[in-house]
Amino acid sequence: MSAVKSKLKLILIPIVIIIAGIFISSYMGSFATPPEKKQEISLAPLVKVFSAERKVVAFSIESQGSVVPRTETSLITEVSGMITYVAKNFRVGGYFKKGDVLLEIDPITYEVDVLQAQSRLGAAESVLIEEQARADQAEDEWLLSGMTVEEAPILALRLPQLQKAQADVLAAEADLKQAQIKLKRTKIIAPYDALVKEKHVDIGQYVTSGIQLAKTFAIDYAEVRLPVKQQDIAFIKLPKVNQDIEQTIPVKITSRKGGTTQQWDSFISRFEGEINQQSRVHYLIAKINDPYNLTGLYQHDDELRIGTFVNAYIQGMQSESVVVLPREVVRSANSIHLVDTENKLHIVDVDIIRSEKKFVYIADTIDTDMRIVTTKISKPVENMPLRIFGEWVAPELPEEPEEIGEQ
Repeated sequence: MSAVKSKLKLILIPIVIIIAGIFISSYMGSFATPPEKKQEISLAPLVKVFSAERKVVAFSIESQGSVVPRTETSLITEVSGMITYVAKNFRVGGYFKKGDVLLEIDPITYEVDVLQAQSRLGAAESVLIEEQARADQAEDEWLLSGMTVEEAPILALRLPQLQKAQADVLAAEADLKQAQIKLKRTKIIAPYDALVKEKHVDIGQYVTSGIQLAKTFAIDYAEVRLPVKQQDIAFIKLPKVNQDIEQTIPVKITSRKGGTTQQWDSFISRFEGEINQQSRVHYLIAKINDPYNLTGLYQHDDELRIGTFVNAYIQGMQSESVVVLPREVVRSANSIHLVDTENKLHIVDVDIIRSEKKFVYIADTIDTDMRIVTTKISKPVENMPLRIFGEWVAPELPEEPEEIGEQ
């Protein structure tokens, strides 16, 4: 019996100790001071804003392309012979003015041909004079018969002989002219102010008719073929295809060289009247006068060499009233965030008439009380409150909780 009581004590004593501890902890906790509750402050998103203004804007359309010569010519000989003279500048990169002699083919054979043609012409003219005298004499003899000239037979007046003599003179004149042309073509003349692009012959070489001697390109002015997107063409005032383009569409051509950017004045001289089927762009042709600056047209001394890749800025039409916005303020496709006088957010869709790398242009009228938000808001909601950078706004505090008095 005593063993049972001992086991019962061992079980009950720990239980009594645990219950007593819980009771004492609860009693002591009722006298402890509760922790102070901190008030939570709700802060609206902080954003930067600016006021939009309507401006007069002259649009500039950016493009790029390579400088090409306005004319490139393959010089081909029309006569045969040995090259006896080569100009000092007849080399790749050599410069010639219009009318300068590049090279000369031995002219002796063609000088002989000219002399022979002159001799044949002199003989034909002599025969013509003789036949003309005989025809006049035959006409006088016929009139002595008492009949009119109209009644005379053709042979009696020697008209066939006279016509043959006249034809022989014309043929001799043609031969002389042809011989003179061939003699003249023994000198290869620069057809325009040009640079030599390719050289295929040199002094002492025998050439035959049809052989290519050199290739040259004109440098009085150059051209740049500029691709322009379909949406940008609307901002360039182009005439109809049957009208001439006057120098009314300026183009600024720039090129970097040695860490510096040089500029050349240009203008649209013509345009291609079709849309490229692959790229879906229009091509405008800019004309650059004196690209090698031989006349001192430009203040700098740099040359805009053929083949140079350049950037172009085409002056477009002017718009009297548009709003210019930084591109980063446009959200999604065509919406912007506005904030009113009460610092509430408004999400507005706008009509973007033109978009560039850094700016967009809109035709919509924005309320003067509205300001445009430049800061990106992670989860924008219409009419949500905002805090404006640089403006102090007292935070909205929650209502004070009522204190519970002692009962």
